[in-house]
Amino acid sequence: MHIQVGIIGAGPAGLLLARMLHLQGISSIILESRSRPYVEGRIRAGLLEQGSVDLLTETGMADRLYKEALVHEGIELLFDGQRHRIDITALTGRKVYIYGQQEVVKDMIAANLAAGVPILFEADAYEISGIEGDRATIRYRHEGKDEVLTCDYVAGCDGFHGISRDMIPAHLFKGHDRIYPYGWLGILANAAPTRDELLYCSHDNGFALFTMRSATVSRCYLQVAPDENVDNWSDDRIWSELEKRLGKHEGLTISTGEITQKSVTAMRSFVAEPMRHGRMFLAGDSAHIVPPTGAKGMNLAISDIYVLAKALVAFYKKNDASLFDSYGPTCLRRIWRAQHFSWWMTSMLHNSPEASPFDDKRRIAELYTVATSVAGQTLLAENYVGLPFEA
Repeated sequence: MHIQVGIIGAGPAGLLLARMLHLQGISSIILESRSRPYVEGRIRAGLLEQGSVDLLTETGMADRLYKEALVHEGIELLFDGQRHRIDITALTGRKVYIYGQQEVVKDMIAANLAAGVPILFEADAYEISGIEGDRATIRYRHEGKDEVLTCDYVAGCDGFHGISRDMIPAHLFKGHDRIYPYGWLGILANAAPTRDELLYCSHDNGFALFTMRSATVSRCYLQVAPDENVDNWSDDRIWSELEKRLGKHEGLTISTGEITQKSVTAMRSFVAEPMRHGRMFLAGDSAHIVPPTGAKGMNLAISDIYVLAKALVAFYKKNDASLFDSYGPTCLRRIWRAQHFSWWMTSMLHNSPEASPFDDKRRIAELYTVATSVAGQTLLAENYVGLPFEA
């Protein structure tokens, strides 16, 4: 089988690309190694920038989002026993939307399948070849059979552990990596949100975040060691620690409820360069990972696809291949700014086991600088709501 664009991975990046290409009459197919229930059920990010919502609206995949998403106009920073609200809408004129990534994925899958875009679930792509020649080939296994797909271009949207990034020759590849000395214990709970907006807390015991997925479901995080065993954390211990870290700030009371999911995630930053080699393009987590503090992972994937789809449409509609060369550099300008913001938020809010007493005092002073300065608040707000997709 031959198709114009072969897409590996049915996450937000791959699904959005397929939808945008379909709307321009460009054929594609998505190969996803996992089952549909797994893809639609995995819990990931939950915050969408204004630009991401605008793009989902333009592509006809935001109807349910507008009905169910929680719209936020600010966040709170909690530290040193005080609460400081940052009004991101007043500072930027923009908003953010709380809507789980799994819900975005459900909407994207439904839209693509309704339009006849083929998505092969449990189709394990194991080899990509020909990307330096006239035609690319993807070999994959589906329903017990080895299959071959040829295509003009390959979009590697298969995540950090996928095969696409490994196709870039070693002498050309640069991987920029940072491992943080802490992780997040994350929970999902049947509990009404403590506040209407996100709470970012710096505490002597470590960082804490209280966010939500709906009016009845809370998503909470605690800073822990990166190799922490989740079995060491009973429900009572989790709620007690959240109350200890969050509840001491100006009388804040924490909402509690049944914990339905818990896991520990290590924190890292990663950027792959280049993002294109021959007929293959990297997008989303296959090209970059950010710590979740700044809520940039899914939004970066969406901005990658905005740029990539524009390049593919220019080629197929105008026979203009010039945007292929600028794809990586254009994306990387935004990626590195998002990496800086994510690193900054993470470093400013977390206790590092490597920090000296001087570092800890300086970090609290930095939080005061941001929280009490219009300039500092504006810098945070502009990055939080999302930078333009193209510089």
